[in-house]
Amino acid sequence: MLYAIIATDVANSLDKRLGARPAHLARLQQLKQEGRLVLAGPHPAVDSSDPGPAGFSGSLVVAEFESLEAARAWADADPYCAAGVYAEVRVKPFNKVLP
Repeated sequence: MLYAIIATDVANSLDKRLGARPAHLARLQQLKQEGRLVLAGPHPAVDSSDPGPAGFSGSLVVAEFESLEAARAWADADPYCAAGVYAEVRVKPFNKVLP
C-alpha cells in the first residue's frame, strides 16, 4: 500500500537539512531503485521553487510500504529526524487516484 509521509521542519532548519541531505537522498534513491517511490520533495518556506535562505517548511514522501508500521519505521529512521530537521512527522495511508 502507499503511504504519505508528511514532515514539518523546525524553525531555521536549512543548515541542518543541508548537512543531512546526502544521506536523506540516498534513502530515497533506494526506494526509487526498488520501484516503491511515487514522489518526494520539500515544501519551500516561500512561494518559490528556489527559496534561498528562507529554506523549507517540511517534506512530503509518497511511497509503497508493507504496512503502516513499516512506513513509520522508515520515516523514523530518516537522517533528517536524527539531524533535528523535523519537528513533526505524520504517516498516513494514501490512495493514488490520478494520474
